Amino acid sequence: MMAYRYAHPDDIRDLFSRAMSDMYRAEVPQYGKLLELVGDVNAETLRADPALRTRLEQSGEIERLGVERHGAIRLGAANELFDIRRVFAVMGMHPVGYYDLSVAGVPVHSTAFRPIAEEALRRNPFRVFTSLLRLDLIEDLALRNEAARIVSLRRVFTPRVLELVGVFEARGRLTLSEAQEFVREALKTFRWQSDATVDLATYRRLHGAHRLIADIVSFKGPHINHLTPRTLDIDAVQAGMPRGGIAPKAVIEGPPPRTCPILLRQTSFKALEEPIVFKEKMGQATAGTHTARFGEIEQRGVALTAKGRRLYDELLASARNVQVGALGSKAFSYEAELSEQFRSFPDDWIELRSRGLAFFRYSANATGRGELPSTVDQLIAHGFIQFDPIVYEDFLPVSAAGIFQSNLGTDEQKNYSARSNQAEFEAALGASVYDELELYAEAQEASLARALKQLGFLKSPSQAHGLAASRL
Repeated sequence: MMAYRYAHPDDIRDLFSRAMSDMYRAEVPQYGKLLELVGDVNAETLRADPALRTRLEQSGEIERLGVERHGAIRLGAANELFDIRRVFAVMGMHPVGYYDLSVAGVPVHSTAFRPIAEEALRRNPFRVFTSLLRLDLIEDLALRNEAARIVSLRRVFTPRVLELVGVFEARGRLTLSEAQEFVREALKTFRWQSDATVDLATYRRLHGAHRLIADIVSFKGPHINHLTPRTLDIDAVQAGMPRGGIAPKAVIEGPPPRTCPILLRQTSFKALEEPIVFKEKMGQATAGTHTARFGEIEQRGVALTAKGRRLYDELLASARNVQVGALGSKAFSYEAELSEQFRSFPDDWIELRSRGLAFFRYSANATGRGELPSTVDQLIAHGFIQFDPIVYEDFLPVSAAGIFQSNLGTDEQKNYSARSNQAEFEAALGASVYDELELYAEAQEASLARALKQLGFLKSPSQAHGLAASRL
């Protein structure tokens, strides 16, 4: 009997993310320039900060830095969301978080597909922010019905990729050759298609309702609209983009520069105007353009607790009093206001932990001083346990929406009344989304249990439940 080699989901995800990056680099040359700039900035940051390099090496973060990417796609129908969940499951990626972007004037709700296990995240933390069009937010009923009809006619996955998904679901794994074929077939869903499936008049009506609606409905599939490398110094990348002939957006989304980075900061170059061909009646075609795809860069910080997120949201909302125009008006005023507001957010790892504002990963340290004390705080103070920030692996609704709006190239802003509908989203998904705060809390608790067990306090990790701030 022939022996088959099987591919682990982590390996399939790594293979797919690298193939996706190569494809996007070929389709959007500026993305290649962006990768080179980010690589140079990261190398210089590590040279200039040996302590940062040491911390990243000890936590296993440095190995994933060069391969880390996130992408974004937009789907038009419930069946597309259902099948994309099945496709990502083959790569060990699961839906984490629910994002209602209607509150920011974007007619979608979303989740992030990503790995959730610690080892899988270290192997390759590839994420895809995946949005589903909210047809109910299209006010023009005739246009809403037309959009629904158009997306119902398309098939965004090849028959073969769905066959291979079925094999994975039945068998629980793919052979190496099946995995390679799966990646080739899955990649076709995310390719750029320059032929629109609608005529120019329909495109204009969709575009008039919202640019994103036109982007979702007018094409054969959910082309990847950006791919994002991770940098260690986003301010240096923002300053370096113009020198490389890349026009950055006006401001960096998220919190201001900090000694102890929190959550997520993002910037990007503006969306490309790309030639497309519109489908017309009587076999005629009309040339035109479409603006959707751009390049993005992110800097990730520590994951915040619910308490930390509330403080972050309050401070960010206060800074939003200053509205930055698409062309950069009031950018300096906004950045100054943001820095002023965030003065009240602790910028020290010890205080962030002691006030319960952020999540940390604990580890036992053999260099502790004296006899073992009796509380976690004392173990830390005496050097028996060290703590390191848990990287935020997810997205911010306001940040994501801000990136999109700033890349429209105008000051256009749609307003929708907030109509969050997680139940409807999960029904289309065919599964519940994971709560990201619960995942971070579990990772923190498990790390503390391991550290305490290594020090001889516990016989099993389960005994550490709830001990993060208590006596042993």
